[in-house]
Amino acid sequence: KRPSLTASQAFSLFVRGKEVCVGTAEASRWQCCGQAFRERAAVHRHVATQHARELHLVQQQQQQLCNDNEEAAARSIPLQWPHCDDGAELARGLPDTSALSHEVLTSKEGEVLLYYCYCEVEDPEKLCAWQKALCQHLHLTGKVRVASEGINGTVGGSKVATNLYIEVMLSQPLFKDILCRDDFKSSTGGAHCFPDLRVGVFEEIVPMGIDPKKVSYKETGIHLSPQEFHREVEQHLSQASQGQSDTILLDCRNFYESKIGHFQGCLAPDIRKFSYFPSYVDENLELFRNKRVLMYCTGGIRCERGSAYLRSKAVCREVYQLKGGIHKYLEEFPDGFYRGKLFVFDDRYAICSNEDIISACRYCGALWDQYKLCSSQHCRQLVLTCPSCREKGLTACCPPCQEKELEVSSGQALKEECDCTRRRPRVPIERVSQSTLDAEK
Repeated sequence: KRPSLTASQAFSLFVRGKEVCVGTAEASRWQCCGQAFRERAAVHRHVATQHARELHLVQQQQQQLCNDNEEAAARSIPLQWPHCDDGAELARGLPDTSALSHEVLTSKEGEVLLYYCYCEVEDPEKLCAWQKALCQHLHLTGKVRVASEGINGTVGGSKVATNLYIEVMLSQPLFKDILCRDDFKSSTGGAHCFPDLRVGVFEEIVPMGIDPKKVSYKETGIHLSPQEFHREVEQHLSQASQGQSDTILLDCRNFYESKIGHFQGCLAPDIRKFSYFPSYVDENLELFRNKRVLMYCTGGIRCERGSAYLRSKAVCREVYQLKGGIHKYLEEFPDGFYRGKLFVFDDRYAICSNEDIISACRYCGALWDQYKLCSSQHCRQLVLTCPSCREKGLTACCPPCQEKELEVSSGQALKEECDCTRRRPRVPIERVSQSTLDAEK
């Protein structure tokens, strides 16, 4: 039988469900019965005096589940929270972890999950509050973006915790008929891969900088499975070697991602942010005219909006995208057409699937693909500098930044302020040969 919920556990879960965080910079606060609470003691007093009846009902419901002795309840049947006076209820509760030890839930031998789900979300703040409570309950760290267009998450924790997280997400009514287990990409890691947990409400679940109402994920390109994408790339490379390919293999990621790993024969734009991608397309429309485009990114989410934007320009003949992104491709083709490492947005920076090193040290040119943060306090760029050069003190992203390291006082951090960044064109213009344009005409 599943252990019943104690009064203190019910109280804790109820309060946790009221915690909201809008954006990443705003401190935690609680909302209940139309009131906002910024101190934990204040919300505790409110819950104790105003919601005793609801807490009692939660305990009764859990006890009933215990008495039913259903096998499924032994792991993770979610609680249905009773309706509160202000209408702010959690659509689903939290999985029961009372039979699991703290050591099991917080084991460092875990994994990192990457997923997204585009869907209509009527109340993003409620989903945000539930998501934050769920991650805290399972001791997960990472980043989760919630918007009216869906959810995008990268979370790390023990394997027990991440498995429970997947189960609860799949049982959530909002995602039940959309998400499937295969939509969760996993890699070796854990909670230690992220400094903390950040859950917030945003306009977009991936920051392209375009109103989702203007360019919707519903207008996306044609999804190709890893096997289909592999065949397309193989055909493209074969035709390209003979100068006959009408396909562009487009990397939708940032330059520092494609620098350490990419598909053979790809076009990798020299852009720093995905929000620059629309401008890149606008400035290079002739490049895509009458072309078949094969798009790919890390996990697939950037291609959803990126392909929709490219299709909105009505210049391409066809637009395809890799379903599940590079993550899913490497699961089936670790030694396929993708060479080098896969960049990830956590403290690991990259994960490996093959032995190829395709990038070089910033200073000496030796093969190297392990990123470190620039050592200058005024800069937060990533730098490729090999152990030999690091021993010589060459630890900044560029020589000017290395010199400034000695001038800037400690504690001053101005993100993206760097000479090498300012010299890079915000949106590169790709060259299209005149012979290509004449042939198309």
